Amino acid sequence: MTAAADVDTLVIGGGLVGLCVAYGLARAGQRVRVLDEGDVAFRAARGNFGLVWVQGKGRDRPDYARWTMASARQWPAFAAELAQRTGVDVALAQPGGLTLCLDDSELAERAAGLRRLRDDLGADYPFDVLDPAQVRALSPHVGPQVRGAIYCPLDGHVSPLRLLRALVQAFESLGGELCTDTRVDELIYRDNGFHVRCGPRWQAASRLVLAAGLGNQRLAPAVGLRAPVQPNRGQILVTERLQPFLRHPTMQVRQTEDGVVQIGDSMEDVGFDDRTSLAQLARIADRAVRCFPLLADVNIVRTWGALRVMSPDGFPVYQASTQCPGAFVVTCHSGVTLAAQHASVLADWIIGGREPPHMAGFKAERFDVQAA
Repeated sequence: MTAAADVDTLVIGGGLVGLCVAYGLARAGQRVRVLDEGDVAFRAARGNFGLVWVQGKGRDRPDYARWTMASARQWPAFAAELAQRTGVDVALAQPGGLTLCLDDSELAERAAGLRRLRDDLGADYPFDVLDPAQVRALSPHVGPQVRGAIYCPLDGHVSPLRLLRALVQAFESLGGELCTDTRVDELIYRDNGFHVRCGPRWQAASRLVLAAGLGNQRLAPAVGLRAPVQPNRGQILVTERLQPFLRHPTMQVRQTEDGVVQIGDSMEDVGFDDRTSLAQLARIADRAVRCFPLLADVNIVRTWGALRVMSPDGFPVYQASTQCPGAFVVTCHSGVTLAAQHASVLADWIIGGREPPHMAGFKAERFDVQAA
């Protein structure tokens, strides 16, 4: 078995999660190679809605709320760092976000859930419950059917594609190597090292990070890990460019820096089908128009479907292998929100740092406990 020139770490998966980890490792002085399958893979990054979102995250798991808030608070420094290294503006805006509610019961239920979470955290968890007048003071173009909203000052959004570009440039500027159109066909742990076959070529490293999204389910067992992830489809509509009208992103509607409006509001269990469907797009558009009536006569220029990477409980899987020391699995569906944490705290843990206390509950064994 012949191998390519050794590196310290092989990262499998060149999406937002894999590149954030790879960038963090390279920044720490590691020799890193990323193996990315290319556009034949189901790419979550290219279908990402772009939210940096805190409110509602972790309502059933306070540690996830802590993990998410920590990342959101790091985002301004993270965006500035990427811009300084690459000149790429990822279009971060964190004016706070709104969850618009179209009936009183929806608003009351959301508010009650966040109050319980704040009590569970035993610490400051910033949010405000807004009545219709307060919502319109922040976002004057909301429609009369909006009954109120939840506002969180930590929420915001970025351009996912600019973020991906910045990560690639920053990673490569630090000596990182990105191998595209590279599918992993075989993975072996031997002699305290990892050997990965991609076609006829072998790659070798002393450390391995599995960040291949839905592909982690296939790869993880080879190194004594599990990644019980399944696809979940989301669909998005994109409008023509409009004059700025929406400063605060919402869970379903956001206006990008170039004026287009992205609309999304679906979670579908349809296997690996990433197509769009007229029924879902019509439902998404209807809610968007009820929230913002000015969208009723706006042209839709394109639509797309993409697959989220979802664990059974919706939370991440972060785990180091005990059978194959040096192997890690990193899987989540909030690649934008958690980017700052993945590039810093998570990368530090992978190269031998202390495991962050907020991560202790995100190992795959929790699903065995839940089943029992």
